Amino acid sequence: MSAVDSRTFEIVKDVVLSAHRSCTTAEKIDFYNIWASTFEQDARVLDYRGPSLAASAVSAHFSGKCQAAVVLDVACGTGMVAKLMKKNGFEHFVGVDGSEAMLQRATESGLYKDLKLVVLGENPLPVQSDHFDVVVIVGALSVGHLHVKVIRELCQAAKQGGLICMTTRGNLDNASYKAALEDEIKQMEEEGLWRCVEVKEVKEWERAVRENEEGYIPGCVYLFKKL
Repeated sequence: MSAVDSRTFEIVKDVVLSAHRSCTTAEKIDFYNIWASTFEQDARVLDYRGPSLAASAVSAHFSGKCQAAVVLDVACGTGMVAKLMKKNGFEHFVGVDGSEAMLQRATESGLYKDLKLVVLGENPLPVQSDHFDVVVIVGALSVGHLHVKVIRELCQAAKQGGLICMTTRGNLDNASYKAALEDEIKQMEEEGLWRCVEVKEVKEWERAVRENEEGYIPGCVYLFKKL
């Protein structure tokens, strides 16, 4: 049995909890650079459903030709979302992430026509405005990661009529962030920037890792169309 195959829930739980102890941007990037080698295996141990739920939401509501669509995968990591969307017929992906090691894994997937290394929040999203048929961000909209204001850049990157898919966790330690995210989403609706296609609350998002949590924690998928 390889070191990767032998990763238990207790090992993965310690890894995830250590991510929350990383405070500075540099520390978080270092963490993800180290985690890249086992990230996908650990996601399976956690039964992390965010990528599959996001990919399913986009596929269910995308009305154009999937094969021709250009997808911007923000905080793409190793390429988990792109791999799932590829199975649903999407073929053209541009990825953005702040971890060089994660991007190396994404490169190895062979799915992306372009990959960009950028720390969002400290730098603007390095892509063309009004260009993408689909913009997706899974996992990075949570406490200690990206500020909720980044979703305005996601909307700006999408073309008119394009879909923007976002996810966040719904557990107690992310409650304030989720509330702020939904306030920003609502504000953007009121400004006429996008309209809601679907908001899906999911009870079993991923296995709980904190001592005060049991079983699974909840999460949410938000799908919007740019106006």
